[in-house]
Amino acid sequence: MARFGGLIRKLLGIVVLGVPLWGCDDNGAADYQPDYTIKSSVRENSYRFSCPFSTPETLFATYLPLVEYVNARMGGPKLKLEASRDYESFEQKLYYRNLDFALANPYQTVMAVPNGYRIFAKMADDSQFRGLVLVRRDSGVQSVDNLIGKAVSYPANSALASTLLPQAFFHENGLDIKTDIDNRYVGSEESAILNVFLGNAVAGTTWPQAWARFQRDDPLKAAQLKVQWETKSLPNNGWVARDDVPPEVVAKLTEILAGMPNDPEGRKVLEHIMVSGFEPADDATFAPVQDFLRHFNETVREVALP
Repeated sequence: MARFGGLIRKLLGIVVLGVPLWGCDDNGAADYQPDYTIKSSVRENSYRFSCPFSTPETLFATYLPLVEYVNARMGGPKLKLEASRDYESFEQKLYYRNLDFALANPYQTVMAVPNGYRIFAKMADDSQFRGLVLVRRDSGVQSVDNLIGKAVSYPANSALASTLLPQAFFHENGLDIKTDIDNRYVGSEESAILNVFLGNAVAGTTWPQAWARFQRDDPLKAAQLKVQWETKSLPNNGWVARDDVPPEVVAKLTEILAGMPNDPEGRKVLEHIMVSGFEPADDATFAPVQDFLRHFNETVREVALP
């Protein structure tokens, strides 16, 4: 827990018990009203599940079909989808072991392990887990040097594909991210993109899934932006389970997730969330993430390490 606490302190400066700071929940059904609070980890008749990749509203619209698909096949207690305000409050929930299950970015995935979570699955499509740097088409930005002295918007300090990978890219191309650019962490993928559209930042970072969703949902705004650079890829987002969740429940969920591409209804849900499938995973799967974080910590800027 101390290691995960290091991540929170670096992100927040100080952790205040009981204060909701850090997503997905319902915009209609009473059973899925957004719940931002930090609560006891005592389980009632459901398994608490969350993920941090977007605003609560977008995340609910994206991931509720997955939860409903799983719940129709689980038997026993069901997954209960809940929201977090932002990345940091989601990470607080992992730190306090409030969540039974989480679908987390790879950084959060490896940080959860020493805090009493186990990795059991992940999103497929590792080639899609990379950073994108967006600029306005009329910006005139051609080289990384054009960003010097300018604002760059990111979803969150700990977003691996959308923040750390682009910052590593900037570093590899000659920028000192601590002094050469104005780093703005704006809270969500959508906000990072919109800050570029509105001219509040000369560049903004995201990842392919969020960019594809933005293009689908707001094509007129998206048409005024372009991907200027792409980064290398890492293992995709991971599923973690708290270590007191019965192994047979974790095994059942793994089976359901892995079988989705073989089921017409499952394929429809996967298409909705823009991933080809889920696959079993463990600590070794995310070794490249550990290596990246160590190198990033040594060369780009300080981050908490597992």
